[in-house]
Amino acid sequence: MDVKEIESAIAQLPPAELAELAKWFEEFQAQVWDEQIEQDMKAGRLDAPLKQAEMDFERGQCEPL
Repeated sequence: MDVKEIESAIAQLPPAELAELAKWFEEFQAQVWDEQIEQDMKAGRLDAPLKQAEMDFERGQCEPL
């Protein structure tokens, strides 16, 4: 099944099933994101940005959100 077929199938869903799919997909994306962050952390790809953020915080160069 290709993307166009998936899009077509989604477009035909009734509203309740579309909402269910949207909820599932949001949770799926969050899980994929979490796994990517974990892999990046284990590989050390976030070490430099985290160190920079810590230094900025210690220097008072951060603003409240």
